[in-house]
Amino acid sequence: MIEITETDALSRLAAYCSTAEHCRAEVTEKLQRWGISYDAIDRIINRLEQEKYIDEERFCRAFIHDKYRFAKWGKIKIGQALQLKKIPQRVFFQYLNEIDEDEYLAVLNDLLAAKRKSVHAENEFELNNKLVRFALSRGFEMKDIRHCIMLSDENDDLE
Repeated sequence: MIEITETDALSRLAAYCSTAEHCRAEVTEKLQRWGISYDAIDRIINRLEQEKYIDEERFCRAFIHDKYRFAKWGKIKIGQALQLKKIPQRVFFQYLNEIDEDEYLAVLNDLLAAKRKSVHAENEFELNNKLVRFALSRGFEMKDIRHCIMLSDENDDLE
């Protein structure tokens, strides 16, 4: 294994953090894999934070918007993923609540509409149950799922 100095690790991580948002936990994990001492890890992370390469709040905003817009995750799944990244709930909770509700419901509605086309069900009850299970697995809340299913059912009745 090649030994990496603290200066080399700092410059490598500055380049790494310049390409995309990363959190403390991701950077710490990478430094630990490189075999950097715990004292050096703290110094490197503090320096990266001072120079704004790492910012937990900026990371949360980017992560949340990426996950609900592109990965089509619900707030519950996003919150769980952020907790796994050791982001405190007090940091990310406010950003989860800032999600535009209309856009969020539109994402869920599109997700359910696409799933509705690919699911085989004997009747509407079975179809709705499958849609609910699917949306719950994506981290959406039951109140939002019910709202979108009811809107979809009303639209089907109008046709």
